[in-house]
Amino acid sequence: MFKYTLDNKRYYTLNYYNQMKYGCKVMKISLNAGFTCPNIDGTKGTGGCIFCLGGSNKNTEKDLVKQFYEVRDIMAKKWPDAKYIGYFQANTNTYAPISELKEKYESILELPNVIGLNIATRPDSISDEILDYLEELSHRTNLVIELGLQTINDKTVELINRGSTLKEFDDCLEKLNKRNIDVVVHIINGLPYETKEDMINTVKYLSNKKILGIKIHMLHVLKGTKLYKLYEKEHFHILTKEEYVDIVCEQLEYLREDIVINRITGDPDIEDLIEPEWLVKKFGVLNEIDKEMVKRNIYQGDKYKRMD
Repeated sequence: MFKYTLDNKRYYTLNYYNQMKYGCKVMKISLNAGFTCPNIDGTKGTGGCIFCLGGSNKNTEKDLVKQFYEVRDIMAKKWPDAKYIGYFQANTNTYAPISELKEKYESILELPNVIGLNIATRPDSISDEILDYLEELSHRTNLVIELGLQTINDKTVELINRGSTLKEFDDCLEKLNKRNIDVVVHIINGLPYETKEDMINTVKYLSNKKILGIKIHMLHVLKGTKLYKLYEKEHFHILTKEEYVDIVCEQLEYLREDIVINRITGDPDIEDLIEPEWLVKKFGVLNEIDKEMVKRNIYQGDKYKRMD
């Protein structure tokens, strides 16, 4: 059995990481703090990334603490002894005056059984002043910064209107590393016109970086996005479930075994989903990945160990 799992997986599971670090069930509660994005408000661009719905505007009218308790109360029925991490998810969660960030972050940290924060942001949106505050925060709570990379392919970056460069990602990661702030990186498989080699190369790149974890998403086409308009016009290839499973299995082989797999598939809103329809059966995808890894007799990091 792989050494970083409690679930008979062949990769480093988030459940294992949490159990070893905290000794209990840990649940992340997604929060929408009402932030915008420099790729939406015109600072870096407008319209956001082509797959973006504007960062999900749900719950923006609700107080953050109210948002937290609505989800916490449901989770507590199943896991009464769980601890919680506030996940600032929607849009760019370091893109605001530091006074506003402090007010919103601290309001969640003050709540019972909250043991940390995960903050999703862009690599071009952490000022030195905010970096100083994040470092201080990391000394008194469990802080993780989640950076959106998606791909290292320059042509794809332009197509998806990411608005930030690979150099900006590297520079931001280096600054966070120097402050010993944990980082989880988001990537997307199946971006328009990317090859399997492109997706593998993104993972190879990250395996040589100092990161705590990775989230692997499958591209999903949602109603109302620019991606949907592109799909209607050009009908670019959407990965089949079999193709996705194949790519993920190989990506896992190229990932260092000490990188925590925070997510390994997409989790779209069914009401907005256009493609791929197979993505709605999340646990079926997870099971197929497990079965394929057993069939191939592979584990996370196998090919990384053999890389030059």
